[in-house]
Formats: sequence, C-alpha cells, structure tokens
Amino acid sequence: MTSMHVSFYEHVRQYHNLKKDIDKAISDVLESGQYVLGPTLERFEDELAEYFGMKKAVGLNSGTDALWLAFKALGIGPGDEVITVANTFFATAEAIWIAGAKAVFVDTDPQTNNIDVTKIEAAITPQTKAIVPVHLYGQPANMTAIAEIARRHNLLVVEDCAQAIGAAGDTFRIGELSDAVCASFIIQKNLGTFGDGGAVVTDRDDVAEQVRQLRNHGSPGRSVHSMGYNSRLDDLHAGILSVKLKHIDAWNDQRRALAAQYDEKLKGTILKLPYETPGYRHVYHLYVIETEPENRDAVIAFLNDAGIDAKCHYPIAIHKQEGYPWGQPADPAPHLPCTEANAAGCISLPMYPELTQDELQYTVDKILEWEQANA
Repeated sequence: MTSMHVSFYEHVRQYHNLKKDIDKAISDVLESGQYVLGPTLERFEDELAEYFGMKKAVGLNSGTDALWLAFKALGIGPGDEVITVANTFFATAEAIWIAGAKAVFVDTDPQTNNIDVTKIEAAITPQTKAIVPVHLYGQPANMTAIAEIARRHNLLVVEDCAQAIGAAGDTFRIGELSDAVCASFIIQKNLGTFGDGGAVVTDRDDVAEQVRQLRNHGSPGRSVHSMGYNSRLDDLHAGILSVKLKHIDAWNDQRRALAAQYDEKLKGTILKLPYETPGYRHVYHLYVIETEPENRDAVIAFLNDAGIDAKCHYPIAIHKQEGYPWGQPADPAPHLPCTEANAAGCISLPMYPELTQDELQYTVDKILEWEQANA
C-alpha cells in the first residue's frame, strides 16, 4: 500500500462534519453577550445530567478541577487517604494531593488494566476516605464490586470518567454506584471541546451545590462570597459540547466498530489486544495494544516513520515519575507489578470516529510488517 499519514486524532474532520451546527452555537453565544455562567452553560449542564441519568451537572474548567473540587465538596482533605491507580493521567493523583489528601495506589487487573478490586481492601486503613476508580481507555472499572467494598467500609466513591463518557457496565451505568462522576472535555476526549473543560455529575444535591459555589469564588449569588476558586466552563465551550453531545453515542458505536476491526485484523499476532469485560460497553477512547517492553519503542518508531501517529498512554506510571512523591503525602514505593507492565508495553493506535478504512488497514499492515521483519 502507498505510504500515507494517519493522525492519532483528527479534530478538524469532526469540526468539518459539524461545522454548520458548531459555528451557529458559537455565534449564538457571541450574539447573546452572555459568555460566563450564562444560559448556554445551564442548558448544557441539564443535557449532560440527563445523558448520565443523574440529577445535577456542574461545568468546570477542566477534568482536574472536577476531581479536586468534588473531593473538597465531599470533605476529603488533609489526614485522609484516597485509593486509586497509578496507570492513569497524572491529574487523577494530582487532584488528591491538591486536596491535601494521601494517594494510596493499588495494582491493576492485568486483563482490563483497571483497578484490581481484589486488592482494594488490603489497602484500606482507618484514614481511608474514598476510592477513585478510573475507567481507563473507555472501559468501566468493576463498579459493582467497588460499591460493595465502599458500602462495607463506609467509603466515598468518585469516578474518574475522563475517558469513558457513554460507557456502561453489565448491570450498572456510570454514576449509578458512586457519589460523583468527574468528566474531562479537553479536545482529545471522546466528548471534547476546542480547549479545556470538565464537569462534576452527581445525584447528591449537596455535592452539586458545593461544587457550584467553589467554582465561582465560593459564591451562592452575586456579590456574596466565601472561600472558593475560579473554575468555570464558559458558555462558548458549553455551546460546542451541547452540539457534540447529540452525537456521542453514534461516535462511540463507530469507535467500537473500529476496535472490532483492529481486533480481527491483529488476531494471532504476538500483541496483547484490548480486553472488553463481557457485557460491558467499552467506548475505546483509546485503542491500546501491548508488546514486550524491549520492543515498544521500536514499534512506535517504526509506525511513526511510516506516517502513523502511534503514541503511549501512559509510559511512566505516576509512582515512577521523577521526584515522586514530591513532598506530598504518598506511599514511597508501592508494589504495582501489573501497573508497571502496562506502562512498559503500551502502544495507543489511531482511534477516532472519522478514521477511514484505508487508514486502519494501513496501520494494521505496518504492524504486521514490523512483526514479520522481527519474528
């Protein structure tokens, strides 16, 4: 096949497909003169809460702020421990530290790369306040087991749903078994705006109200303030997201269809392919394969040289980042062999709804070419 360029994301294609609606949404906000905490944001918050099947959504300026403001609203702070994973974007743990709490990392399940629910209870201490499962790559963690552990130990649960909007478990939906769900709308996500954004979605009125005040300098109303922050999703981004939210299920269906093609075409290779828990709806924010650690960089270099923008998510686990734990409260050397194996061998292939059949086939052909040359 003739050489081609395959982008990792193709945001411009998506924009062109929705250009008329997105341009109108932006124009409507600009013409309204209400750009911050206006009616477009309120409408999107209502739409997002309805999509999740939950009572309240609060738009914020990032997924990071969604996490730590949810923690603050739930009373998580200094002296508390929060159980989570280390094979995620840095912000998951960073938000715990910003809140003043201690991040306690447990290992991951080697099949799903999500938190290993069989290891959670061993990490619980009298200081444990919450569990933060990450729905990695677009597949939900085992929320049924996590919720049962939380119930037994009287713990809070906050879901990091930055990569999994539209995903679902076999008998549960995202948010059904937790105190709050935190979303990210940065452009790379399966529901992304043209910049930064985030939200907390919850069935708890007290959490929603606290986050709503915290995002706006602690204000319950104009000119009334207590301690808070500046973390507002502006109406321009809310308008864009409102347009895109209408398409998220169809886009996720297309991601799943593309993932199934990758699965079929790469079956029988030496690669470890993504595992989808039976009955779950994995939305493949990322399509991540794994190879032997000694081969990972060579495979990526080969694909990049061929014009394929393959990447790594996340090649350095949080507890292996230089300087960890940076003076913050944390376990100095957690034992996380599955987490570290995932970090050492992971390769993210191009995955977005607008990926063409030719681009997918070219990517597969180059992977097979590398494997044949290095057999």
